[in-house]
Amino acid sequence: MSFLGIDLGTSGLRALLVSAEGIPIGSSERHYNVSHPNLGWSEQDPADWITAFESVISELKNTYYEFNNLKGIGVAGHMHGATLLDSSGSVLRPCILWNDIRSQAEAKRLDATDQVRSLSGNIVFPGFTAPKLEWVRKNEPEIFNKIAKVLLPAAYMNFYLTGDYVADMSDSAGTSWLDVGKRNWSDYLLDVSNMRRDQMPRLVEGSEAAGELRLEIKSKWGLSGKITVAGGAGDNAAAACGIGALGEGQGFVSIGTSGVILSSRDGYEPAPETAVHTFCHAVPGRWYQMGVMLSATDSLNWLAGITLKSPSELTSSIGDKLLRPGNVRFLPYLSGERTPHNDAEIQGSITGISANTSVDDLTRGVLEGVAFGLKDCFDALSATNAKMDQLTAIGGGTASIYWMRLLATILEVPLNLPEGGEFGAALGAARLGMAASVDKPLEKIIIPPIIRETIDPDTSMQSVFCEAHIKYKAAYPSIKSIQ
Repeated sequence: MSFLGIDLGTSGLRALLVSAEGIPIGSSERHYNVSHPNLGWSEQDPADWITAFESVISELKNTYYEFNNLKGIGVAGHMHGATLLDSSGSVLRPCILWNDIRSQAEAKRLDATDQVRSLSGNIVFPGFTAPKLEWVRKNEPEIFNKIAKVLLPAAYMNFYLTGDYVADMSDSAGTSWLDVGKRNWSDYLLDVSNMRRDQMPRLVEGSEAAGELRLEIKSKWGLSGKITVAGGAGDNAAAACGIGALGEGQGFVSIGTSGVILSSRDGYEPAPETAVHTFCHAVPGRWYQMGVMLSATDSLNWLAGITLKSPSELTSSIGDKLLRPGNVRFLPYLSGERTPHNDAEIQGSITGISANTSVDDLTRGVLEGVAFGLKDCFDALSATNAKMDQLTAIGGGTASIYWMRLLATILEVPLNLPEGGEFGAALGAARLGMAASVDKPLEKIIIPPIIRETIDPDTSMQSVFCEAHIKYKAAYPSIKSIQ
């Protein structure tokens, strides 16, 4: 038997084929573009997802014999995206993505509406799905009136695979339409945002079966027999499954395009006032909380772009030995911010430069600024009584040992670096596909990775970085005045 995990990302789609033992067999990925028709807008054509998906499947099928024994599929996707379908299942407009901030006014109105936070467990951020639909209602009424179904990106892939409108709990928790505590659509939340329950997909747990692979696709792929499609997950819940973070005290820090600190929870303990996200986990009876900053490696990519160097060139130039905080202070709010500010208009800045400031100084300033932003997320999570004695570090930023030492010192917790290989959202999705297809306890499928190295905090540096973080936070009141 083999199982397929799909990671539908913002910049590309990745497919991972694993064995019955959960061991990676092979992978393939394709990239696509994000459209920005106006300032603050971010859209994608769902047809590009399908084109990328069919291309990676063709490669896997032609490369790995084990593909012919496929028994289960799981899909993980970037959250909050609004894919709008008419009564025939056709896409009405490009999907509005998670990092689109056009619906600030709509989000503010919904967030101030009675019971919205208490039922959804979260602040209504501009990137969430409900305010996007309010924006469409006000600005594209001819499209809004044709909407028969609203699907998140992963749910749209499930629709393509099964022909059914079905979504999982973890992804749906980021819409502001789900009663996250009860794990069901809320008629009240739908009504206050001018939506209806019949426009929502059927809900399942991420580790449960969403349906079977359509006969047409099985025939196209040359497969036979029952192939189960799991409910799947939002990208961060899938990543948690990829590193085996199911229960209290298990979590990770992800340094990717955005930065995330996630802590799995055994119970439902929302704290929306902290700007922490509280979502359903991809498995029954579990939740997770996370703090999110919107520009993590994106901040380093920004510096790389203006210095005409690659991110790896920038980080390798400063070496691996942790240095005291520099004079350069970087506020990483290049695309607004979620935790802890909940402000789509907050702006970044870079200060403390002089005629002697070098590219290395700027690099250290950016790495420190992102680490301080993640410390804000960590502190917000700690305020909810989340237990985080150690974290697994994942994402592209983990390639910099300097950044890992800096982050461990600022967060004041050890960071575990997994052994090279698979442990992210694609593996988590494959594990969910396996869980939905075979009779095996979740705890035997969703297991932690082998740790190759643990980065401990540098206790000799903690006090100076604590002081630097205080100075970083002191800049908050002046952020909006920077134009």
